[in-house]
Amino acid sequence: MLNMDKRAIGNKLLERRKRLGLTQEEVAEAAGLSGRTYADIERGTSNMRIETALRICDALRITPDAILTQSDPKDAPSMELLLQRLRQCTPDEQSTALALLDVYLRSIRR
Repeated sequence: MLNMDKRAIGNKLLERRKRLGLTQEEVAEAAGLSGRTYADIERGTSNMRIETALRICDALRITPDAILTQSDPKDAPSMELLLQRLRQCTPDEQSTALALLDVYLRSIRR
């Protein structure tokens, strides 16, 4: 579901920036923005054009859907469904699935 809540988007940007250990100024510079403009976006007090969102996402090494969508918990696959599918796999397939999950999680948490 598309998220148009500026404050929620700003909170996602803040969380990602802190996870990467970057300052607002560093993200702003990488995205070609002034520090004040980026700070306003992160606080959720300013709108941004799609081009700006793309540059910020590039600076934070995330995809736009990471900030522009919100997941509905009822749409998320349940842990039981994940476990059920893994139980249907061979031990080798389970090992491969775990390795792939590890790679995926490291790539989105950089």
